[in-house]
Amino acid sequence: MPARLRPLPDAEFAAVRARLERGEVAHNDLRSATKHLLALLVERAPGSSVEVRVPPVAAVQCVAGARHSRGKPPAVVEMDPSTWFDLGIGRLDWSTAVANGRVRASGERSDLSAQLPLVD
Repeated sequence: MPARLRPLPDAEFAAVRARLERGEVAHNDLRSATKHLLALLVERAPGSSVEVRVPPVAAVQCVAGARHSRGKPPAVVEMDPSTWFDLGIGRLDWSTAVANGRVRASGERSDLSAQLPLVD
């Protein structure tokens, strides 16, 4: 079983976020920010009815509802790390991301707009 994701300390995430927002896109920074924001999502919306995938970085289960343990999850949300970062910090709106094809979401409870953004 994969290790549970944990949010970064506030100061560490602030430094990573600042570098990314300045356009200093380092692979490890985007990876760290992705995991941090996924960990915040799990804290904000605990459960296992939606699987959020941000390949190749990580996937988490969240949102209360029907438990998923094997096979295809009842709801799947997938996007790239840059899109997840933009959604998590509020630079991108959920409905715009879905409409533009940056997010693929299917199944009941796959709309994460109520949980976003994850940070101010």
